[in-house]
Amino acid sequence: MNIVLDRIDFNNLQQSAVVIYGSEVATRTLPFKRDEVAYINARRADDANALVVLNRLPHKLYVQNFDSDLNSEEALEKLRRAACEIQKMLVKEKVQEVAVSGLGIIPEELVAFVEGLHMANYRFDKYRSKKETMLNKVTVDKLFLDAKTLEENRVLWRRIDTCRDWVNEPIMYLNAPQFADILKAEAEKIANVKCTILGQKKIESLGMGGLLAVNRGSEDEARFVVLEYKPKGAVNKQPVALVGKGIMYDTGGLNIKPDDYMQEMKSDMAGAATMASVLLTAAENKLPVYLMAFLPLTDNRPGKNAYAADDILRMYDGTTVEVVNTDAEGRLILADAIAYADKQNPELIIDAATLTGAAVRAIGSHAIAGMQQDAASPFSLMTIVGNQVYERIAPMPFWKEYDELIKSELADLRNCGSKPEAGCITAGRFLAHFAHHPYIHLDIAGVAYYAQQESFYGVGASGFGIRLLYAFLQMRTEREYLTA
Repeated sequence: MNIVLDRIDFNNLQQSAVVIYGSEVATRTLPFKRDEVAYINARRADDANALVVLNRLPHKLYVQNFDSDLNSEEALEKLRRAACEIQKMLVKEKVQEVAVSGLGIIPEELVAFVEGLHMANYRFDKYRSKKETMLNKVTVDKLFLDAKTLEENRVLWRRIDTCRDWVNEPIMYLNAPQFADILKAEAEKIANVKCTILGQKKIESLGMGGLLAVNRGSEDEARFVVLEYKPKGAVNKQPVALVGKGIMYDTGGLNIKPDDYMQEMKSDMAGAATMASVLLTAAENKLPVYLMAFLPLTDNRPGKNAYAADDILRMYDGTTVEVVNTDAEGRLILADAIAYADKQNPELIIDAATLTGAAVRAIGSHAIAGMQQDAASPFSLMTIVGNQVYERIAPMPFWKEYDELIKSELADLRNCGSKPEAGCITAGRFLAHFAHHPYIHLDIAGVAYYAQQESFYGVGASGFGIRLLYAFLQMRTEREYLTA
């Protein structure tokens, strides 16, 4: 979708338009007829967020009332969701161009609406013979935005769309070597971004026992991708390490999933796609933050000489792990990646992973299950930022007592808890063993992929978490909160 800036003249509109009607303004300034004003205000009196559609043949004017008395986080989210509903109407009526302006609103409110419009307009339809007629141009009133601000947001929104494409792509078209090559090609387009791909032999020489074990059942070789963005004048000397789970498809391995759990498992690489997208967005927008991304990539299959329950693995850092369940594979590849990232002496490690069904059962599909070790200040800031962008974090306890559940009689650790409770926490505690720098764990299992429509996040890959992490890194350029 193309988003452009222009001055919008309501008296000479040649296309359909959306007007966000915020706090009370003088009636005489409203670009409506007297009877229209009366109708709008009557609807507004009943519902402060009511949508009023005025037919201005051959076009329509969509007046989105806006309750400015709400707290800012909730108000902005309501605008994103309102944009989604209007997008549905526009698509149904095959409207391809629309203008957006506002009355009695501030720029952040207009940006939130356009953000919702853009994200709702995403479709993964490359394999459909018949495609919907979507919005292809949005003209934003330049009274509210400057070109630089719009471009920074466009970069972010395009990266979210690309991430959703990657996650939605079936494994038969996007395996680990192919994804690694795509990431390298993306990195080569952006200044100050370096991509290093570690192939199978290098992974073997490094002794990444978790990644190698999970890969044993696959026909495709594993890859370990390292992205580095090191701008001049970065505010941090040591990198922020972004670690993303890259299971390109998860069958469960020899502990194979039942069929109703295997659907959508192409999305098990959403953590890697998310972290790559965050780094590439920051680089395109020239954020002065030194970042590295560590992305272990493989699928988890029951074929060939697949690893099995009762196997004992030696991880990259020398830790031995008893395999209890081969469907707890994500933490194995992440453990190697976190240990590798830890050796780069980062000031903070953040991982994102579609890690546990336990996280979904605990908090549902409206937030990320978040945990921290020695990173209280950055985690607090991230939680605040999550509320602001409405990609919220549900903080989970991370007490060391949970370590008792992952102790093994045969090895240093076991890859699943000895009891079924606290599954998302024990998975996080397993990963925390491999981090010796401030560490934040984000379990995105409930939000990375939606089987049914979830407002502007749509159906399928959501891109949830990219806006959160990007906003968090933006704050890093202003405040020293990344160390505990």
